[in-house]
Amino acid sequence: MNASPLPPLSILDLAPIVEGGDAGTALRQSLRLAQHAETLGYRRFWVAEHHNMEGVASSATAVLVGQLAAATQRIRVGSGGIMLPNHAPLVIAEQFGTLATLFPGRIDLGLGRAPGTDQATMRALRRHLSSASEDRFPEDVLELQAYLAPAREGQAVRAIPGQGSEVPIWLLGSSLYSAQLAAYLGLPFAFASHFAPELLQQALDLYRAQYRPSAAQPQPQTMVGLNVVVADSDAEAAYLFSSLQQRFLGMQRGQRGPLPRPVDSMDGRWNEAEKAGVARMLAESIVGSPLTVRAALRATQARTGADEFIVACAVHDADARLRSYELLARLSQD
Repeated sequence: MNASPLPPLSILDLAPIVEGGDAGTALRQSLRLAQHAETLGYRRFWVAEHHNMEGVASSATAVLVGQLAAATQRIRVGSGGIMLPNHAPLVIAEQFGTLATLFPGRIDLGLGRAPGTDQATMRALRRHLSSASEDRFPEDVLELQAYLAPAREGQAVRAIPGQGSEVPIWLLGSSLYSAQLAAYLGLPFAFASHFAPELLQQALDLYRAQYRPSAAQPQPQTMVGLNVVVADSDAEAAYLFSSLQQRFLGMQRGQRGPLPRPVDSMDGRWNEAEKAGVARMLAESIVGSPLTVRAALRATQARTGADEFIVACAVHDADARLRSYELLARLSQD
């Protein structure tokens, strides 16, 4: 008997700026990857909003989504996510309403409630610190939904373009709070287990148990974020994965920068506490040859019941990143 197929696969990209590279190269590689992903059959290609980070070029997320949509023909493109506390809901409705008007049926709007940056950068974004509190997030989501819904009689403020576009909204999170809110609002939910895995199963269980059906989403829908690196051998994949391990080690030390080049071994680069900390943050990572990765993906699917996997692959070499996604796509088609 054949094993059950893997759930649909999507891609989460941060347009990584690598050591020795620059933002222009990173953005062009993201466009190339999106085109590659479309030919390989991936369902979505999402980019994430981060600010003031030397290793991430996806800060102008809506602009990049538009470029990705223009460079492709069928694949869904969107945000994974827009950090709503940084923006007025009307502005996001206009941006994504414009994208949905230009590329109908292809735009997703994933929303996060974290600012995705530090306090100084939040001030530079012209948002008051108090507006980034979680207490405003539900109201902002509802306001945004209203701008994207059909116009109501007497509605004083409308998103043009945007009104009536009903761009699909996903809630993203790494906590029980986001899971509960997504369930209450009847929205699909994506868990950011690729960097904050500890509450993954609890959040999924809570979301499913408390889900309230909505007209657009009668059943709960879950997406699980994973780091996946596939190469021809386990050893080669582990070598490529060391770039991400170094990035997370730098995060523990308060050091930011471009994505490091891979190293043959992490031994001597971290102490035991740092090694354990990186391992905790990267617990939902699958690294290895196609055989290794296939078995691990099936185990993760059985454990989480995810309706979809969204995969991040922070690999220094652009060709190796393309190769990893190619090998992964083949697994989903077996």
